[in-house]
Formats: sequence, structure tokens, C-alpha cells
Amino acid sequence: MKTFSTADVEKILDIKAYIFRHWQEEIPLVQPRKDGSGRFVYSKKDIEYLLRIKHLVQEKKFTVEGAREQLYAEQENAGNADRYALSAVRAELLEIYLTNREQKKLLKGYE
Repeated sequence: MKTFSTADVEKILDIKAYIFRHWQEEIPLVQPRKDGSGRFVYSKKDIEYLLRIKHLVQEKKFTVEGAREQLYAEQENAGNADRYALSAVRAELLEIYLTNREQKKLLKGYE
């Protein structure tokens, strides 16, 4: 898994580390871990969250707290969409199973 150093994140976001460190304190979705040397390393998902936070704060003029609430709402909506898709797949699989079972019963009658 590719990780990014604090310096990498500064370049990607084009902001100073103290700013996005403040964001990660306020928004626990960003969870960098420490490498063997004790330095923070960021995952691709962390970078995506930070880019979204930057957009909300700098472009959309959200407060950090407002950005946190927006991200949580987006996470909840994504979870609902995943649950809906999973329910649709389950329903389709059940329909296939029942159809298959009925066809097997019909075929047994012809043996």
C-alpha cells in the first residue's frame, strides 16, 4: 500500500502541515499512522479526505465543524447506497435460486 509523508501531503494539498493536522484532530476520518521511524504516513484514503476537507473549507467556505458534519453525512449516504445495492443483489440472487429450484422440479418430472 502506497503511503505519503507529511511533506508529500503538503505538496499535494498545497497547504502547510499545521493546517491539515488541525483538520485531522477535528475530523477523525483522517487517521494517519506512524511508520517505523515515528513519522506520520498518510494513506490514499486520508489524502482523499483531506482534499475533500480542503474543498469544503476553502472553496465552499464551510467551517471545519461544518466540513466534519458534511463528511459524516456523505459517509452515511454512501453506506445507505451500499445497503440498497446489497439488498438488490440479494433479491436478484433469491429470484435466481427460486427459479432454478422450480426448473429442477420440472426436470425431475421428465426423468
